[in-house]
Amino acid sequence: MLAAVAVLASACGGLGATATTGSSASPVPELDPNQQVEITFESYNLATAGTWTNTINDLLAKFHQLHPNITVHAQPPQGGGSAGTNTVSSVQSQLMVGKAPDVAQLTFGDLDYAVNKLKPKALEDLFGADAVQAAFGGTHPIHERARPLAQLNGKTYGMPYVFSTPVLFYNADLFRKAGLDPDKPPTTWAEVQQDALAIKAKAGADGAYLDCLTKTSGDWCLQSLVRSAGGTVISADRKTLTFGDQPAVDAITMAQQMVSSGATPDLAQSQAMDAMGRGQLGMFLETSALQGTLQQQSAGKWELRAAAEPSYDGKQAVPTNSGSGLFIFSDDQAKQRAAWELIKFMTSDEAYTAISSKIGYLPLRTGLVDDPDGLQAWAAKNPYLKPNLAQLDRLEPWTSFPGDNYVQIRDLMMQAVENVVYQGADARSTLAGAQARAQELMPK
Repeated sequence: MLAAVAVLASACGGLGATATTGSSASPVPELDPNQQVEITFESYNLATAGTWTNTINDLLAKFHQLHPNITVHAQPPQGGGSAGTNTVSSVQSQLMVGKAPDVAQLTFGDLDYAVNKLKPKALEDLFGADAVQAAFGGTHPIHERARPLAQLNGKTYGMPYVFSTPVLFYNADLFRKAGLDPDKPPTTWAEVQQDALAIKAKAGADGAYLDCLTKTSGDWCLQSLVRSAGGTVISADRKTLTFGDQPAVDAITMAQQMVSSGATPDLAQSQAMDAMGRGQLGMFLETSALQGTLQQQSAGKWELRAAAEPSYDGKQAVPTNSGSGLFIFSDDQAKQRAAWELIKFMTSDEAYTAISSKIGYLPLRTGLVDDPDGLQAWAAKNPYLKPNLAQLDRLEPWTSFPGDNYVQIRDLMMQAVENVVYQGADARSTLAGAQARAQELMPK
């Protein structure tokens, strides 16, 4: 369970974009069936042993059966630091020595920097706009809300690959011990606090933990909380930071009250994950990428269930996405074509059937849940998928901050949030101060 922490920080947005424009006059040619090509595929899903790595390796083996002339060398992010959090720095360091991966999995929260500094290839420029749209289509097309997540300035730089929305996992056994009905999970944050206090008082366990409020968690889930309260973290023109405005203050104040009331334990991300796995935490707002791990942890010990992200009173929750896309960096045409074949396979019906059922990510080809040859039987047995899918229809993208200082901006914001929620700092002045300092780091 603890080994997944590093990956969760990065597995968990992107910029919306207009319709794709432009295409290459001479698309990269198809490979001759006898043409042998080797490519490197870098994926943070390979940074953690177990379900994630096994699933990806199984898919790569199937890809090689379909394309025996293409050999894929798979690797996790390279270099120092936590393997799941250095995806951009890994690619950047390899680019500097001329050995960048041909295909890399990068998070949507790094999109602006990745496109402008790492220079992945625009897919329309390599293969034509029609080919890109065809890849989005098929028997079970990729959901329209997912398609623009790796687009910038009217072009598609990455193929949306894996992501989730915030899901409220909960322990049905603890609900029963607290006198709560597990068939009626809380739908608002006020109800979460009420139920969490009941679990703490009557079931002898911690109540609820929101994995959205520390530097370790990253900001994808925080952005959902802020948007659900009616705010944003940056203006629509991407010039002015807004995470210190009143809606964000209201959202963070709610979380602070959860801690001060005792409804939320004062735990680090890894401690909360461990508590949930041991059956000592009632509710856990988290990415559904943890679904497979939690299923293993709870099997035969306690009953795992899932519900949609709670809302603020009088408002509808606005889910944002975690996750990543697949980007091409090779300058070699044969490798580019091989990379495109790999990307299409890793976002195919077959791949999403495995990725969703074994890991817990959303099947971006949502029609699979109604397909007897796809995820229909699995979805019927695993209700965890339903709240996540339902939220996809109103998804708003995880927004990446612009400029070279985007990581520092994000860290300033998240440190301020952590200080408010877990150290009792004043929400208004703390967020405003962090916003002013971060604004100085924005592109001029």
